[in-house]
Amino acid sequence: MNYQMNNLPERAVKPRNGGITMVMDKGLSLRQVEDFIEVAGTHTDIVKLGWATSFVTPKLQEKLDIYRSAGIPVYFGGTLFEAFLIRNQFDDYCRILDKYKMEHVEVSDGSIEIEHELKCEYIRKLSRQVTVISEVGSKDVQKIFAPYKWIKLMKAEIEAGSWKVIAEARESGNVGIYRDSGEVRQGLVDEILTQIPEETIIWEAPQKAQQVWFIKLIGANVNLGNIAPAEVIPLETLRLGIRSDTFDHFL
Repeated sequence: MNYQMNNLPERAVKPRNGGITMVMDKGLSLRQVEDFIEVAGTHTDIVKLGWATSFVTPKLQEKLDIYRSAGIPVYFGGTLFEAFLIRNQFDDYCRILDKYKMEHVEVSDGSIEIEHELKCEYIRKLSRQVTVISEVGSKDVQKIFAPYKWIKLMKAEIEAGSWKVIAEARESGNVGIYRDSGEVRQGLVDEILTQIPEETIIWEAPQKAQQVWFIKLIGANVNLGNIAPAEVIPLETLRLGIRSDTFDHFL
């Protein structure tokens, strides 16, 4: 920090298990990645190359190298896993992970339907080699899971070897744990937190109002994901209570 200020909430330091900010890179150029790291790298814990953008991203290896040289882990979005899986190319997917020396992987089923035990088997298999982040919830706005099902799925995936489970919201923040208006399904979140430790969940929260809601519910060190690169610094001020939306919350 650039100067001293009293009575701020204590933030976990990197590498951290709680208070994670997961950033979504939807196609930044190499220069944009360098600029992003200069400004917000210190507040970024992990970067996701959104859905299957890595397939069409120019100079992919160079981009990965820039993030890694800054000490920021990076992984491919879960939709890439699903795209390989639906084409019966799981082994090819594993070879891609090896080729690019990926240390994290996302396992999801938001776009395809697979038996949950099979999904957990993929988690178990991949977790022997890499750190698995699994995603729960559908990208289909018509599919609304009951709270007990969210809890059951999350528990099973953590037991299978997931380091964190992501609560689905898409990059738009209007499905999964949110209504189509972007409003949080508060009862759902409350039910999940009765059974799943909050430090094991990354809540996708691309909208500021969603970030504020989770910070007020859980605290400065809540795990938040799908943060736009330009919103990392603003999010950190929300976490510290030095933006009007959370100004009174930590005093």
